[in-house]
Amino acid sequence: MRRHWRTFSTVLRRFAATPLATLLTLSVIGIALSLPAGLYLLLSNLNHVAGNLDAEPQISLFLKRDAGKDVIRQIDARLKKHPGVKNHLFVGRDQALKDLSASSGLGDVTAGLTHNPLPDAYVVNAVENDPAMLEKLRAEAAGWSGVETAELDSSWARRLDALLGLGRQITLIVAALLGFGLIAGTGNTIRLQILTRLEEIEVSKLIGATDRFIRLPFLYHGALQGLLGGMAGWAIISASAYFLDSHIAQLAGLYGSAFHLELLGAGQTVVLLALSALLGWIGAYLAVSHFLRHFHLSHR
Repeated sequence: MRRHWRTFSTVLRRFAATPLATLLTLSVIGIALSLPAGLYLLLSNLNHVAGNLDAEPQISLFLKRDAGKDVIRQIDARLKKHPGVKNHLFVGRDQALKDLSASSGLGDVTAGLTHNPLPDAYVVNAVENDPAMLEKLRAEAAGWSGVETAELDSSWARRLDALLGLGRQITLIVAALLGFGLIAGTGNTIRLQILTRLEEIEVSKLIGATDRFIRLPFLYHGALQGLLGGMAGWAIISASAYFLDSHIAQLAGLYGSAFHLELLGAGQTVVLLALSALLGWIGAYLAVSHFLRHFHLSHR
């Protein structure tokens, strides 16, 4: 344990001995990590917004203007008997005009109309929300006598869900590429550290130092560098979210929403820091293992 603490302290002193180089390295790692983490935070907030919206699919049946009461009764009876319909609501043209005037603030405009341009309609909730079943029900209802057109109102929700899925895939790709870049960058840093301490390593090997003894300080160096870089990335994300939150809240307020950006939670922050430290450790392990393999081959 004392040996690990001594190695850890030595690595910290080496960081402190080269403050500018350390700061630049940690900044690069922090910026690289903030990109996928920032995308994840953005998608998490968009997913939260989408979850608060009413995304239950509905089918709207707009009736022909000449549809009489007998036709409306027939459609109502078919909806009641249809096994794919959970419930339905009839919206008369007069009620639709009244709701439009109240909800859109166009009361003065609608009051000046000489006739009601809106049709009678049914709002239908299906038993199953499967897109194929919904489209089948919509197409079937569109062919009923008295129905002018049938529209599926959940298409926007499916498009949003598809966009979020695409965003998640892009985030994974960016995270994988930048993770590989972090491993390669850490490996290169460790390789330079090995070159500057080559004589010390050779002497240690001559007096019997094991590979584990040689490898340990570099593993600490890589893991600590990754951890500090992860902390820099977290700081970049948090500061960006803090400055953007007031502007986003102001924009959301214009749409009657009290939305605020959510920051990374404690669990997500721990995962970010653990992954950054692990990537740094992997980069250091690969670099030292490569050096030791060639060292043994050249000293046989």
